[in-house]
Order: sequence, then structure tokens, then C-alpha cells
Amino acid sequence: MKIAVYGRQFNDPVVVPYIRQVFDNLAMHGAEIYVHAHLCDFLRENAISTSFKTLENVDKLKGFIDLFLTLGGDGTLLDMVALIRDSGIPVIGINFGRLGFLASINKNDIDAAIYAVVNKQFTLDSRELLCINSEQEIFGKDNFALNDITIHKRDDAAMITTHVFLNKEFLNSYWGDGIIISTSTGSTAYSLSCGGPIIFPESNSIVLTPNAPHNLNVRPIVLPDTSVLAFDVECRSNNYLVSCDSRTAIIEKTMRFEVKKADFRLNLIRLNNESYLSTLRNKLLWGLDVRNY
Repeated sequence: MKIAVYGRQFNDPVVVPYIRQVFDNLAMHGAEIYVHAHLCDFLRENAISTSFKTLENVDKLKGFIDLFLTLGGDGTLLDMVALIRDSGIPVIGINFGRLGFLASINKNDIDAAIYAVVNKQFTLDSRELLCINSEQEIFGKDNFALNDITIHKRDDAAMITTHVFLNKEFLNSYWGDGIIISTSTGSTAYSLSCGGPIIFPESNSIVLTPNAPHNLNVRPIVLPDTSVLAFDVECRSNNYLVSCDSRTAIIEKTMRFEVKKADFRLNLIRLNNESYLSTLRNKLLWGLDVRNY
């Protein structure tokens, strides 16, 4: 099995033994290991492993790499989505961060998780993505998001007005800090912190969540994933922000954006002892009540 490993540079030496444990386990199970260039220098500097090859051609992953493993938190996994794009390669994340909702494998469960992965004891959890288009291709080919696409004012700017159209029909004008367009996957991320609902991945829905709205009579709205949304932004400052997951662009002119479901999906690996509900309970403390225990 050809397994590619992706991660950012780590500043905390505490994670080094866990990363070494990952590579030792992969080698023990006979995996052919490829490491993205972002991580290679860190591995060599810390003498973690020599039993890997550098992942050279990231444009030809489909049919070459069997599985992607990320080391870090949810942000690391979101970065990696832009790398694998529409290849369909399954992804699993080992969490060295804080919450780890997408990168759901705890660093204390590395041995069992890698055993399950190399022995194919898992199912694939197919997740929808969103894509954003405009006259000016602000994100180039990386115009898609697994969690959310956001339109947001600058930190030092006045609130912005976002005019929203649903399938070419006017929906509403939102006054506030901005607006979040979230997938069901992203419904437990930024959207949730702004009062949005939790949406099950199988719901075939997207969520429109206003961020700090000045309209007292607007609330998040759940829409079918067949919806095509358009956004016109007014702001008194010179610019505002548009983000696709962790990628952010500064917009300095009036522009219309169109957001809709992407034409490909991401395959997250779900180990056989995991479920979406167990992740909700364990990571978000969903329904935690001392009377239940």
C-alpha cells in the first residue's frame, strides 16, 4: 500500500515521539511511504525516519497514492484537500492539535488506527464541497472548500452589506461582519460558532449563516445543496475578505461571487469503531449531562 503523509512544520518537540511512532508503524506493516516536501526537512532534522520517499509530483496522485495521512489538526487536513483535489484518494488525520473534529484519530490511538488502515478495516465517508466563481479567478484552481466559504469585513473596517440571491431570485441583504456559506461538514466549525445548526453529512444541505448581523430578524437558513447562490458586497472601506477554508483573498473592487456545490467529493476514512454521533459526543461534548452517567 502506498501511503502519503502530509503535515506542517512542528514547533513543539512533544509531538516528535508520536510522529516517530507513526512512521515506525507504517514501516512495520510494510507500507510504501511518501512524504510531502513540507514535512521532509522536519523528519530529517529530528532523525524520525529514513524509510520514506519524497512525494515529488503532486499533480499525478490519482492511481499512484492509495491513501493520504495527515499529521496535525483540522487545519492541516483542510490544507491537504487543496493538494488531492478531485483525485478521490481517501484521507485520514491524526490529531496533534486541539479539537480534531476532522482529524479524528487521537495521538494515543496511533497503533490501532494504522493497523486498521493498512488492513482496510474502515469505511469511506464521502463529503460534499463548495466552489466559488467570479469574473476574476481569485483562488485559481483552488476555488473549493470542504468546510466553508466566507465573506468578511476587514478587522478595522465598518460592517459590510451582502446582497444574496438564491437561484437568481433575491433572498436578503445582510448587514454585519459578513456571511458564512457552509457545507454539512463545516456546520460544526465557524458556522456553529456563529449560531448555525449542526447538519448531518447525509443531509445534502448547505447553511447560510450571518456573522454578527445587524438585522435583528435574520437567522441561519438551511438550503438544498442544488442551490446556486450569488453575492454582491457593499462596503465603506476599500476592501474586504473572501475565504475558502484556510485560503483568504483581499478583494479591492465590486465583484459578484457565485457559490454552488463542487463537482467532486472528498473521501474521509471512518474507522469501524467510529461514527458521526460518537464524534459529536466526544469532540463537541454533545448532550453532555451528568445525569446520563
